[in-house]
Amino acid sequence: MIHVGRSAEFAAQLLGEKKFLTAEIESVQQMIRCTGVDAPLNVIPFHDDIVRIVGFALGTADLLGQMAADDYVDKLPILYSEFAEAAAFTRDKTNAVGMFSSAADLMQKTPAFWEKCVKPKLEHDFGGLYRFMNDPYPDGLNYYLDRIEANMRRLQHHMASLAAK
Repeated sequence: MIHVGRSAEFAAQLLGEKKFLTAEIESVQQMIRCTGVDAPLNVIPFHDDIVRIVGFALGTADLLGQMAADDYVDKLPILYSEFAEAAAFTRDKTNAVGMFSSAADLMQKTPAFWEKCVKPKLEHDFGGLYRFMNDPYPDGLNYYLDRIEANMRRLQHHMASLAAK
């Protein structure tokens, strides 16, 4: 649950060693902070519009890349294990960690997460930047959205078959 902050710290250390300017390091950290699914984008002090847009593009790519992956559905139980480990480490059940009682519960709730959390974030918070990947632009198909929708159907089918047993 602290991976975004750790990534920002790592970037600061690495870029500092490479003699990047403080403002450049802060800009990279601001972009990284856009990758947290629950990132409060309205409080990130972006240096300028370019940093904000690149941060939103990075956040968009992070969500689409993970959820469109061929092995996304298969990795959900591992994700639950990571959540459970984080819960044991932090003893904080108020965040995403405590929302799921099991890997099956996480899998059951993932399609709603896509519909009610990720899609609105992509559309509204990140300004619909995913549309730049439509082929042809602007109204063509979006490979990433198609793959995510296929993953959600696969997940729902999998959960239905488990329930039928």
